[in-house]
Formats: sequence, C-alpha cells, structure tokens
Amino acid sequence: MKIHELETPKTAAKKRLGRGIGSGTGKTAGRGTKGQNARSGGKRKPGFEGGQTKLAQRLPKARGFKAVHPVDFQIVNISDLENITASTIDAEVLYKAGKIADPKKIVKLLGNGELTAKLQVTVTKASKSAIAKIEKAGGKVTVAVKRESTKSKAKPKTTEKK
Repeated sequence: MKIHELETPKTAAKKRLGRGIGSGTGKTAGRGTKGQNARSGGKRKPGFEGGQTKLAQRLPKARGFKAVHPVDFQIVNISDLENITASTIDAEVLYKAGKIADPKKIVKLLGNGELTAKLQVTVTKASKSAIAKIEKAGGKVTVAVKRESTKSKAKPKTTEKK
C-alpha cells in the first residue's frame, strides 16, 4: 500500500459548519438568511405543520383494545395430519414433523382438508368439524386440558385481628 492509495475513513466526512467563507459553509452555516430556522433553538417540533392540524391529530384514534394476556394458538389442519406416519398424534409428534413451533403451547385442530387414515389425536383444542372428520375416518380425538397454575391470583382475606 502506498500513500496515494489511502482512503479517508467514513467518519472524516462530517462537515464543520460556520468556520469561515473558505470552508463553503461559513457565515450562515447552511441555515439560510434569517427566519425561524436560522436562529438558535429555532427548530420546530416533530410533526409541526405550520399551524395546520397535525396529521397525527387528523387521523382517527385506534378503536378496540389489545388483550393483556392474548391466547396464541398453534393451528393444525386435518390436511396436515395426512402426511404424518404415526398412528397416535400429540404435540410432540406434530413438533417433530415440523407442523408446530412449540410443543408446550396450545395446539388447535381445525377441520380444513380430508383424512383417510385412522388416527388417535391428542390436542389442547379442536373444532367440531375436525372431531367429526377424524371420527368419520375411524379415529378418536382427545381434547387434553392444559394444567392451570396452582397459585391463586386473588389473595385470601383475613378477618381476624391481632
């Protein structure tokens, strides 16, 4: 490497403003002449539109609400079960087959598609149409309930005084 092959680092491109007329950005430092934006502290707030009502205020407010504890279902259709070779299907089998992302989360079986194999399916939730289609094919659906927390959320009230 020779001295003429050296390149300036990217941080050196920052321009120093207001350092004389020879610098190219002297005197007014690129701010123009007079006016609010030429003054120190003269920048307007983000979203200010010159007195016109701000866009954020012109648009309607978002309606509805966002659930504090949303229930995130992992959806499995009957058509997804057709390709699985196991006769007994549960969350672990679906996870290993790549049909769901997490075997510990809620799995809901929906009735989209057709089924020809006789299967024993264990899921957290299932639609009526999915249960009907599996039973029609000679299989059985077991809806297993996820274990709830044993801790009570409400504290018991004590009435005795010390």
